[in-house]
Amino acid sequence: MDHERERLQEADRGTKPWRRWGPYLAERQWGTVREDYSAEGTAWEYLPHEHARSRAYRWGEDGIAGISDHLQRLCLSLALWNGRDPILKERMFGLTGNEGNHGEDVKELYWYLDSTPTHSYMKMLYRYPQREYPYARLVEENRRRGKLDPELELLDTGIFDENRFFDVEIEIAKASPEDILYKVTAHNRGPEAAEVHILPTLWFRNTWAFDPDAAKPKLEARDGAVVAAHEELGRHRLDCDGAPRLLFCDNETNHPRLDGVEGAGGFFKDGINDAVVGRRPDAVNPEGSGTRAAAWYRANVPAGGSVEVRVRLSDHGDQAPFDDFDEVVAARRAEADAFYDELEAGIEGEDARRVHRQALAGMLWSKQFYFYDVERWLDGDPGQPPPPAERRHGRNAHWRHLNNADIISMPDTWEYPWYAAWDLAFHCLPLALVDPEFAKQQLVLMTREWYMHPNGQMPAYEWALGDVNPPVHAWATWRVFQMDRARRGGDGDLFFLERVFHKLMLNFTWWVNRKDTEGRNVFEGGFLGLDNIGVFDRSAPLPTGGHIHQSDGTSWMAMYSLNLMRIALELALHNPVYEDIATKFFEHFLHIAEAMTSLAGEGLGLWDEQDEFYYDVLHLPDNRREVLRVRSMVGLIPLFAVEVLEPELLERLPGFAERLDWVLANKPQLAGTVSRWCEPGRGERRLLSLLRGHRIKCLLKRMLDEEEFLSPYGVRALSRAHLESPYTFWADGQAHTVRYTPAESDTELFGGNSNWRGPVWFPVNFLIVEALQRFHHYYGDDFTVECPTGSGDTLTLLEVADELGRRLSAIFLRGGDDLRPVFGGEERLQQDPHVRDHVLFYEYFDGDSGRGVGASHQTGWTGLVAKLLQPRRPAD
Repeated sequence: MDHERERLQEADRGTKPWRRWGPYLAERQWGTVREDYSAEGTAWEYLPHEHARSRAYRWGEDGIAGISDHLQRLCLSLALWNGRDPILKERMFGLTGNEGNHGEDVKELYWYLDSTPTHSYMKMLYRYPQREYPYARLVEENRRRGKLDPELELLDTGIFDENRFFDVEIEIAKASPEDILYKVTAHNRGPEAAEVHILPTLWFRNTWAFDPDAAKPKLEARDGAVVAAHEELGRHRLDCDGAPRLLFCDNETNHPRLDGVEGAGGFFKDGINDAVVGRRPDAVNPEGSGTRAAAWYRANVPAGGSVEVRVRLSDHGDQAPFDDFDEVVAARRAEADAFYDELEAGIEGEDARRVHRQALAGMLWSKQFYFYDVERWLDGDPGQPPPPAERRHGRNAHWRHLNNADIISMPDTWEYPWYAAWDLAFHCLPLALVDPEFAKQQLVLMTREWYMHPNGQMPAYEWALGDVNPPVHAWATWRVFQMDRARRGGDGDLFFLERVFHKLMLNFTWWVNRKDTEGRNVFEGGFLGLDNIGVFDRSAPLPTGGHIHQSDGTSWMAMYSLNLMRIALELALHNPVYEDIATKFFEHFLHIAEAMTSLAGEGLGLWDEQDEFYYDVLHLPDNRREVLRVRSMVGLIPLFAVEVLEPELLERLPGFAERLDWVLANKPQLAGTVSRWCEPGRGERRLLSLLRGHRIKCLLKRMLDEEEFLSPYGVRALSRAHLESPYTFWADGQAHTVRYTPAESDTELFGGNSNWRGPVWFPVNFLIVEALQRFHHYYGDDFTVECPTGSGDTLTLLEVADELGRRLSAIFLRGGDDLRPVFGGEERLQQDPHVRDHVLFYEYFDGDSGRGVGASHQTGWTGLVAKLLQPRRPAD
């Protein structure tokens, strides 16, 4: 057993708390809903970046390369100053949704390069300019530009010209669960010597100002170190190599600066900034104590040279904390290599292994302490000014039960420093490759009573907890169970499976009761995470009135039914009561399939015989129905509702098999609406699917057409045919048009900060790949399709799945031209010898070029590339 797997086992057994400390600080706490105490709910404006250094946060902390304990009581991160910036670089800067011409966007260069699942070793790189950072220019120019204009990126400003920057490398290693080594190396890539200030910063999250019962912790200087005393956490010591100057202030809001309060003295949160940048020694506590402290190192680094800073945070201190420092870091680095060498066995090519490892590093760096007590947020804190009365009837007012204080996998800790339910489901698959227990814990967490609404709804995301995400939690639960069983052997973790299953039945019931307007098994889930893919904002009242029978919403529910059926069948192998429940979900699936074939029994279905494609149908108030002929991912999602049953399973569950036969004999109208599940396929397997072979081939003919859906980098979310032939629907004299746009959004629909009208999105592509694998499992090699359409080449469905996986992975891999499509035409990222092998995992990708678009560190669901690169094992 390698050392990292041994640490994982110790953490899982609870014998050593290896997961207690990790990268649990957000990249951005400012501009979030939790910190918003405005009457209008203007989170981006209420606590902007300009205020972040001076205001004590209420619900969490942020920092560069930050770590904390699992309840974020004590935090350690990095601050930098180049001698020119107007402020310390203490946190990543970017544009809010109202500032950027393409929505929120971090305007920094940084890469997550490595992490083990216990965070025994971590590494990231931050590129810090030697020139003054162009804060104002980035805001003003991007605000001026329109949606059809490119963004002004940091590289476009010329700030990195002539290589005038520091590559700041941060390595973190654990000697033990409570002994953490923090190493910073600043490399001067420029042509001249340059000064850099490096300030490892230690502080307590402010709990005492918001809770009258909380004891105030303390930091103080002692023997050249910073000693931290906390009532719950105990004592810790930050030893600093090289005798830097220690600066102390308090993690308290600077009310004189922000609110014009006179006479309020103290050493505020921005005291260290003011002492270093403002050259105000009176801004820090001369007595060497407080709740926020920094070790101030300054160095003049020669051209091509580097400077190294070492600090060590432990719960015991050490007489010689730096004697073994480099040896421990080197050992943990070697152990991380050994861990990934074993995991990546079978992945061909150094470049593919590098992408795989960095994808998983991004997943692990994106774990964040997320704290949000909605009732406290709505009502306010004792001794603090009450929140505005408007919020009691505003955002999240109906989610008073929600009280989160956990380590959660984030989509992107700068642009999306909050969980999203359907994103999280996808995160759990790559996480299960390295830390199955954490992946399972995440899936359980979303179903706990302090997350899930009493009515059974799952929380969506903090901007609107009551919004609706696609119901993929059951799929992720089943897949993580399978992956974990393949690793551990035996029957798998049945306790986990059963625990989540019971809560998912409540959630399924919520869907049936709340999102099936007519009670006909046709669903209108809202935007369902696909934002602006449709003609209308599906989360808002339609301009036409009425409602939409959603092809995607209904198909997601068909998939949900099959997922729950399959979980129930697994549980039935150990408890026969679950056979009845499996039968219930089987029959619900059939009713959904029937409804898709004939809406309300009137002959009009979601499948269009003329176009041989699935469409949404608009149900108008006068009872007319209009087919919305947009060829989009909405029409491909019916592929996802597929399950293959092995003959051995049916033999062990005769009650369920008998019910299948009864439905076939007594309800042929239901049995006839789905795949020929009564006919055995390869190996006597049975297929349950919304699609028969003919419809599969029809959908795949369009999906694999390079003039429509098939991009060199995966399946587009909208057919490229809508570039020359946009779809327009007229309502009350106003045109609602859907046009193919391969990258950034050109519409304000649904906020305008993401785009499903053409780009390649990883989560739905991954589900397509898995669906094709399951169809092949039933049909075998005799079922072939032309791929690409019109090429004359035929492939099995498994070969099509592999081809899609290859195209998706190619976004990140160097091609024959030695370029990575993800970086588009950005020559500096393609060729810079220091970062050319460092990869960013974006939110989505240009449907024509593969260029990364949207959030630049959304390793969340884009981290699925690690699962695509991982060699397949039959059991998982």
